[in-house]
Amino acid sequence: MALEIIESCVNCYACQPVCPNDAIYEAKPHFLINEDKCTECVGDFADAQCASICPIEGAILDELGVALNPPGSLTGIPPERWAAAQAEIQARGGSPL
Repeated sequence: MALEIIESCVNCYACQPVCPNDAIYEAKPHFLINEDKCTECVGDFADAQCASICPIEGAILDELGVALNPPGSLTGIPPERWAAAQAEIQARGGSPL
């Protein structure tokens, strides 16, 4: 049982201090999780603390490769709606965000 931080991590340091098992460590080009130390916070917290504080959607995956903060989970905007809004902005001649 271990979580994984992927390349979309921006090394913001939010997750490292909240890990109760000191499983998160700095590496290049992004943070990683020591799978031998990671318990997914079972026994300590109801939710994985790294994922609960991570500001990057999709940066932390569970053991099945599923994002704990999937697209839209932090903004509240479903990915399809975000894509449609970006397309509309571009169609008007604006710059997408």
